[in-house]
Amino acid sequence: MRVVLLDGYTDEPACLGVPPYVSPYIRLCYGAAMATGADVRYLTIDHWRADHSSLPEGDLLAVVRNVAVPGKYLRGMPASDRELATICAGFKGPKVASLGTGPGMIRKELRDSFDLIVSGDLDAVVFDAVATRSLGDRRRSDDEWSNWLVRGAEVCALHPDIWGPLIAEVQMYRGCVRYVSGGCRFCIEPLYGKVSFRDPGAILDEVRALARAGVRNYRLGAQSCVYCYQSKEVGRSETPRPNPEAVGSLLRAISEEARPDVFHLDNANPAVVAEHPDEARRITKAIAQHCTSGNVLAFGLESADPAVTKANNLNATAEQTLEAVRLVNEVGKDVGPTGLPRVLPGINLLCGLLGETKETYELDLEFLRQVLAEGLLLRRINIRQVVPSREEFPGVRSKESFARFKRTVREQIDAPMLERVVPEGTVLTGVYTELREGGRTFGRQTGSYPILVGLPYPFDIGKRIDVAVTIRGPRSVGGIMHPTDANTATLSMLGAVPGIGKKRAMAIVRRRPFGNADELWQLFDEPIALGSAKRHLSIGNVTRQ
Repeated sequence: MRVVLLDGYTDEPACLGVPPYVSPYIRLCYGAAMATGADVRYLTIDHWRADHSSLPEGDLLAVVRNVAVPGKYLRGMPASDRELATICAGFKGPKVASLGTGPGMIRKELRDSFDLIVSGDLDAVVFDAVATRSLGDRRRSDDEWSNWLVRGAEVCALHPDIWGPLIAEVQMYRGCVRYVSGGCRFCIEPLYGKVSFRDPGAILDEVRALARAGVRNYRLGAQSCVYCYQSKEVGRSETPRPNPEAVGSLLRAISEEARPDVFHLDNANPAVVAEHPDEARRITKAIAQHCTSGNVLAFGLESADPAVTKANNLNATAEQTLEAVRLVNEVGKDVGPTGLPRVLPGINLLCGLLGETKETYELDLEFLRQVLAEGLLLRRINIRQVVPSREEFPGVRSKESFARFKRTVREQIDAPMLERVVPEGTVLTGVYTELREGGRTFGRQTGSYPILVGLPYPFDIGKRIDVAVTIRGPRSVGGIMHPTDANTATLSMLGAVPGIGKKRAMAIVRRRPFGNADELWQLFDEPIALGSAKRHLSIGNVTRQ
């Protein structure tokens, strides 16, 4: 039996699977199909976009497109409803899918395209469809979870980003520790009930398998709070006491065994950090020690308005979140080898919730201004509108007010915050160039919520370079390759170096190759321009003719 597996990409609040990320869902499906002995054919939606005939014939089509939040993408846009309907229309066998939301929220045209849209686990459905020739919806067992992830790791070798910035999302547990109170009203995770922690040995086995497949970058994501892993108080408290030994030993083992190029984490509940500062501090120190710098712990504040917090049973209060921001800054603000602090908090804000009034945005701004006034650092502020999942919400009352709020945050908070985090002259290492648009090139470091980096000139795509920051926007930076080789750089690259300008760039091109730096420095008669040249220019090994 041939199974055709289509990665339409994943973008959920707790799990990423849009390039350069590869989600655990697609790996689980691949592993489940392989476990049956099926002939498995894998492709991404971008493979199909490049060549519609790339979709092979098969006996079963399984589609992963778990999109639960709206996003902006540099490349690798998730599959659209229309694309999936077109793909399904051209496939003769049964078609099953995981779409990241309930059937009632899916357009009828797309619902009718599939034989089954799962509410359980697509990987379990794929396994049963091949092994028993039946279509039924269920969740995987813990043994299947571990086995299929190990077997499915090899699909990463087929991913288009495998020799570039590919980063594998690795899950520590499923469920939410706040299931005891029902959790946040906008989130379906607490509805699954009891939390299922993965055994650290199983996580290590998965990482080893990923490493064998060529993966060099990992993020422990797809869970609600990294601080809660293996807590012994889960089920008894909404803010269970963290288990520093369990978290620290797992981080150390992954770091020492896999020796990853990038090792990051994702979500954290600020209330857990604030209520258990001693344990949280120990875990944060382990994160700073064993993970790579540029790490972001996304704090789900959602709203600083107490009325909204109560009405929606949210994670944490503004006061708890501020305490958590202070603690992570205390431990993680030192700059690491990537040019970014080792670990910083991010803040998630969600608009359109129950109880929201015109005062809510002011309270959110007041919280962010307090963070700024205390000299604290945030790596990311994510503002989005609530997407109905468990129930309907009133939504933002005024699109104009929402847009004005976002604009105010970007201008008054994000811009000065980014200046603190990435001051001029910062060298960001390992920027992967991904897109060329007009006369500019854009790239990102591999990792959690990377900063968009723009080069003011054309450059080859698919290269890793170091970039010296020269300018900043509210959420992105501009810079130049560091160092820029005076003997080989293009005229536009030389002209972009601060203090050089087009006239000096032309003089450099006319006079090169330079045998040594002193020959180059003779072209600069102004101290400021000379200082900039010495910071940003180098002399490559070019032999004179």
